[in-house]
Amino acid sequence: MKLTTNTIKPEEADFIMIPIYCEDECLQDEKINIIYKYFKESNKFKGNAEEIRLAINTAPNKIQDIIFIGLGNKEKLTTEIIRSSFGKAIKKAIELKTKKICLNMISSEKLSLEDTIKSMVEGISFGEYKFDKYKSDAKESLEIEVSISTDESEKLSSIDEYIEEASILVETTKIARDLVNEPANVLYPETLAEKVIGFGGKYGFEVEVFDEIKINELGMESFLSVAKGSENPPKLIIMRYFGAESKADDILGLVGKGLTYDSGGYSIKPTNGMDIMKSDMGGASAVIGAMSAIAREKLKINVVAVIAACENLISGRAFKPGDIIGSMAGKYIEVLNTDAEGRLTLIDAVHYIIEKEKVNKVIDVATLTGAALVALGVTTTAVISNNDEFYRELESASFKADEKVWRLPTFDEYKKLIKSDIADLKNIGGRNAGTITAGLFIGEFVQNKPWLHLDIAGTAWCEKEEGYYSKGGTGVGVRTLYYLAKNNG
Repeated sequence: MKLTTNTIKPEEADFIMIPIYCEDECLQDEKINIIYKYFKESNKFKGNAEEIRLAINTAPNKIQDIIFIGLGNKEKLTTEIIRSSFGKAIKKAIELKTKKICLNMISSEKLSLEDTIKSMVEGISFGEYKFDKYKSDAKESLEIEVSISTDESEKLSSIDEYIEEASILVETTKIARDLVNEPANVLYPETLAEKVIGFGGKYGFEVEVFDEIKINELGMESFLSVAKGSENPPKLIIMRYFGAESKADDILGLVGKGLTYDSGGYSIKPTNGMDIMKSDMGGASAVIGAMSAIAREKLKINVVAVIAACENLISGRAFKPGDIIGSMAGKYIEVLNTDAEGRLTLIDAVHYIIEKEKVNKVIDVATLTGAALVALGVTTTAVISNNDEFYRELESASFKADEKVWRLPTFDEYKKLIKSDIADLKNIGGRNAGTITAGLFIGEFVQNKPWLHLDIAGTAWCEKEEGYYSKGGTGVGVRTLYYLAKNNG
């Protein structure tokens, strides 16, 4: 999709998108206004948020499709309403095999020009996304050109800037969506590492990949214990981007859970839902997408990201409930449930990134617990943190991205739940407060560095097509991590 400003005149377009508020009584174009008034007076279109209405305009020597896009009340307009509304509209345009779209600029006193433009671009571009590469009858996608029509000529350079940044964030979020949607027989630790090497070359960050021998030399017994059951060997993937003037200054560390498939191991998952366990690397995909965006935009910040990539499967070599395993940090862990495996890979990755890459702050992102869905549903990411200021930075970035987060408590009473009678820690804390105890388990390895744990188990996957989302991976976290990095640069 190509996005521009003022390159397609309304009379040249195949498809015209017209955003409408509930309060709008008339439109500037006389002919289109007749159609709009008919819909409004007959209660066939009221301009409610996310309401869309298709119409036909017979322009001189041309027939055009028109879509009226409801934005609701002017005072209640949000960037999320814009995204959802335009996501629905572009799906209709694609259905009608549109090639040239003229999109009327939204006028808003409530939202900034930057937020308005970016949410329009994101809604349209995310709404276009679909993962159909394995459909033998999939039709080749049409090249669609969308031109935002605006009279604000003095602000065109700023508008183009906002379009550019939003387009990069869409592109890199689609990377995350694609990675999550790939089946596990195609995307496994080795092929994931190959893809990351390709992204590093394209977007401008360094990539180093450690094999099983090197991982073992580092003492990552916890990570290797999870990986033992699979014939596909694990990979430790390190991404480095140094955009600040001094490489020795602050380094932001990102750690993504990279379970390319999770059967649950001997604590095997039920069949229902196991097919989407290819998505258990949603944290890794978010980190890869964020690194791609950060490097592409050349942010003035140093960032190192680590992914401990493996599969959790059953075999004669697989780890078992009751095992006691070591870790790179030297702590011993009693394994009570092999389906609580993500935290075992994350602790070695977190210890590595602090000890070997010398990061000053750590964010880990993981599809970690079903308890996160029970607590917050599919709209909000659960957060555990040991640092109020760092959490506020995340919250600010999440507001910018419209990716909701919610901080959970970390009282000392919760920490007692992960203490083992026969080892330093146990890998589950029982049925209660599962999201909190899982996060605090990782927190035992952060060495008092400012730390954020994002449990995206509920937000990384969408069960149905809706608004600007398609069924499958959402790419959640990419934009939030990008804005957090940008604000720290």
